[in-house]
Amino acid sequence: MPTALLLDFGSVISVSVFERHRETERTLGLPAGTLTWLGPVDPSTDSLWQSMQRDDISERDYWAIRAREIGAAIGEPDWTVRGMLTRTRQTDPDAVVRPGMVRLIRRARANGVVIGILSNELELFYGPEFLAQMSVLKDMAAIVDATHTGILKPDRRAYQMAVDSLNTNPDEVLFVDDQMRNIVGAVKAGLQVQYFDLRDVKGNIAAITARLNLPVEELA
Repeated sequence: MPTALLLDFGSVISVSVFERHRETERTLGLPAGTLTWLGPVDPSTDSLWQSMQRDDISERDYWAIRAREIGAAIGEPDWTVRGMLTRTRQTDPDAVVRPGMVRLIRRARANGVVIGILSNELELFYGPEFLAQMSVLKDMAAIVDATHTGILKPDRRAYQMAVDSLNTNPDEVLFVDDQMRNIVGAVKAGLQVQYFDLRDVKGNIAAITARLNLPVEELA
């Protein structure tokens, strides 16, 4: 039984950009259906995502390109990732996160599970001021962010830094991520894993709940 839960932030704790395409289009005044790339939801729609999974480009490269594309669509081609998120998502820090994941995190913590985040670009993408207002981050025993460490998943060192920060052993940690390449990296580092499939968010939350042996009814 895992004694610690280590979570990716983007798409696991937060609602993914892919899931909010229609909302983004409405916010920016783009025609419905403009944003067609769906990343892990449907890799066949997203050759750039496939390139990232092959390590032809980095995750940061992927999002930098997408940010410029969205900005160019409204006549602002110099958008950064943080600029994209600010314009499309950052009106309420707590609205960025999945309510079901917040309930899971808080119930797990109440039941003695140590919880942390392992992210490749948390502060880089969101900025410290915005993150300081995000309530769920206060439930974390540790946040290991490659914005500061410079070591990105799936580098084995990133997982070890997170395990050390949680003051536990790798085989006692359940790691959750929406990218299979990061899941594979965690397996190589000796962690337990749960792939977070964006096509079934509720099912993923239920699976994590079961892995941690938490009461299901209290997370509904």
